[in-house]
Amino acid sequence: MSVQHDPVQRADFDQVMVPNYSPAAFVPVRGLGSRVWDQSGRELVDFAGGIAVNVLGHCHPALVKALTEQANTLWHVSNVFTNEPTLRLAKKLVDATFADRVFFCNSGAEANEAAFKLARRVAHDRFGPEKYEIISAINSFHGRTLFTVSVGGQPKYSDGFGPKIQGITHVPYNDLDALKAAISDKTCAVVLEPIQGESGVLPAQQAYLEGARKLCDEHNALLIFDEVQSGMGRTGDLFAYMHHNVVPDILSSAKSLGGGFPIAAMLTTDDLAKHLAVGTHGTTYGGNPLACAVGEAVMDVINTPAVLDGVKAKHEQFKTRLQAIGEKYGIFGEIRGRGLLIGCQLVGAWVGKAKTVLDAAAAEGVMVLQASPDVVRFAPSLVVEDVDINEGLDRFERAVAKLVQG
Repeated sequence: MSVQHDPVQRADFDQVMVPNYSPAAFVPVRGLGSRVWDQSGRELVDFAGGIAVNVLGHCHPALVKALTEQANTLWHVSNVFTNEPTLRLAKKLVDATFADRVFFCNSGAEANEAAFKLARRVAHDRFGPEKYEIISAINSFHGRTLFTVSVGGQPKYSDGFGPKIQGITHVPYNDLDALKAAISDKTCAVVLEPIQGESGVLPAQQAYLEGARKLCDEHNALLIFDEVQSGMGRTGDLFAYMHHNVVPDILSSAKSLGGGFPIAAMLTTDDLAKHLAVGTHGTTYGGNPLACAVGEAVMDVINTPAVLDGVKAKHEQFKTRLQAIGEKYGIFGEIRGRGLLIGCQLVGAWVGKAKTVLDAAAAEGVMVLQASPDVVRFAPSLVVEDVDINEGLDRFERAVAKLVQG
């Protein structure tokens, strides 16, 4: 039997919620696979994926089963005790990556916060208190806590909250000379997204990541890869660093790791992990059985050749069709990204109008994202079916046609 709830509607948002979001005019109420239904029963194709979170779409049977079984078993014990799902998921992440150790938390910002704190603690312990500077990229995005928003290279998110965390430098992305000029023996870490997500789906150049690794080694600095958006199969590899064969010292993961259930992880080596001794860092919910049970099911499904190869094939399907739409209507230039993290660069009269495209797409029954005002972003389920890809892109083309025809 289903529970009876009081009726709510979109207008209630403006009455009871802090106004830091401006959600769509419709309210999704149900999802299955890559389809979503709103309160009026209207069906939409989901190419937004909860901002690269719904890695297996909505209500995937493997995730529903893992969550339901765990919900009937054990919810929370805190980190005064460990639990079986935590240990199973940690082992799977360690076995599949460069890492020896895992720290679980609840969000990408928390995973990055842990990464930055670890980098500073390592430098402090090994070289003394002067070595604390962090270098990150202009237009990068690393989360919304005070530390992560200060490291992120977008002042619009960090201005107006009082003094910023000190010792942070921002350099242009993909510019090795700028990084070389900025790094010094005071640098404790360089943090990079292998694909800059929020600022326009910009992939790192191979030589840039190789150069960053070399510079970090020369200056006893740690290389941190923020793979919150690019990780967990999103690019067609389990993590994007694998494609480049450039191994970081610390990696952050979140979003897709839980397939929609909040969980994040910081991965690192034995040698570095020992600097976070008992009591140095923590979180109440981190590694709770519910989240880790779901995360383990996500790993089991996506870390397979069938799914990862499928992501690469689906990339080509999207890219071919989006290029055709872009050429036909003169709305897109470059189509960027890897796997199922795709950005379409708006050109001409459409520059700065990603939100307009997003709204038009929703009106035609397809959910897409923006990555900066100049880029339309696609981050669908990694197992999105061909029928959904074709139907969603048909709807998207209708939206573009209507926009262009005015």
